[in-house]
Amino acid sequence: MKYFRNILALVLAIGGLPALTLSGQETSPPQRDISHILAIMETWFGEGQVPEIAKVDHDTVYGMYSGLALLMDVYYPQTPNGYGIVQVSGSGFTRQLRYDARQLKHSPHVPNEAQALLSAGYTIFALNHRAAPRFRYPDQVADVQRAVRFIRHHADRYGIDEKMIGAIGGSSGGYLVSMLGVLDGDENRMDEDPINLESGKVQCVIAAEAPSDFLEWDGEGHFLGVRYKERTQPNTIENKLAVEASPVTHVSPDDAPILLVHGDADEDVPFRLSELFFKRLTDASVSSRFIRVPGGQHAFQFFDKRPKDLDDTYVKWFNQHLRGIAEDSHQD
Repeated sequence: MKYFRNILALVLAIGGLPALTLSGQETSPPQRDISHILAIMETWFGEGQVPEIAKVDHDTVYGMYSGLALLMDVYYPQTPNGYGIVQVSGSGFTRQLRYDARQLKHSPHVPNEAQALLSAGYTIFALNHRAAPRFRYPDQVADVQRAVRFIRHHADRYGIDEKMIGAIGGSSGGYLVSMLGVLDGDENRMDEDPINLESGKVQCVIAAEAPSDFLEWDGEGHFLGVRYKERTQPNTIENKLAVEASPVTHVSPDDAPILLVHGDADEDVPFRLSELFFKRLTDASVSSRFIRVPGGQHAFQFFDKRPKDLDDTYVKWFNQHLRGIAEDSHQD
């Protein structure tokens, strides 16, 4: 119970901060005092275990869509290693239909997935994106690609390598980062904005409990906007949409290295979807690894079944495939 109270406290602390809006221009973005957030994180993670955060740029506008600002928070480590990682929280692709709905970038998934990476020197970009029921595929994919393009375009500002960007996410966030790894990176360019001329592809991915094939699973009809019955019928519009939206469709030998993690007791996103995805990746000779979490359920990184060395595994994966620091590779 204390664990979840501390999660709630951190979320409220972040969510309760006054709003700031940053333009996408080349001006130096303002920052906020984060001392009270770090104090809460000290009680959460334990003394001496708080990630070393130098500063946070909140509410950076990485794009505008018909007057809607697409926002991200940028977390800078105390000792940066010169590489950046996009973080996308799981949400079932949805947000509530209310003005005070919690932002994705304020989700407890952010510190859960980013703590070890920040401590390892990675700059973290925690994203909001458009959500169902108002927005459906491919809007969410277009948004995260736009974020990668924005980050790449302003890499000097963030002190990262524009050619080597990583991505991490779970559930729907795992799906979106998977798409960042398997798509070519030139999709969803709606105009000739210089930022949109950048590639939307990342160079390394960690995807946990991610939907990978909408023909093999009857979930997420609200995201696609079509029923499972129609999308399994060959040559229908619904079928073509489901095929296009599935990461397994886009796998090719030039894809980014992908680490898949999935609990075999997941009752929301079937474990077999990651098995199918991993097979497709290995058949295409994509550098990949698949970690099975025995008894792991869906959401929040498998609860009490979370492997104790998972954070180290995440850091090593990015170190190997972004920074070129060799690690032993294998499949679990």
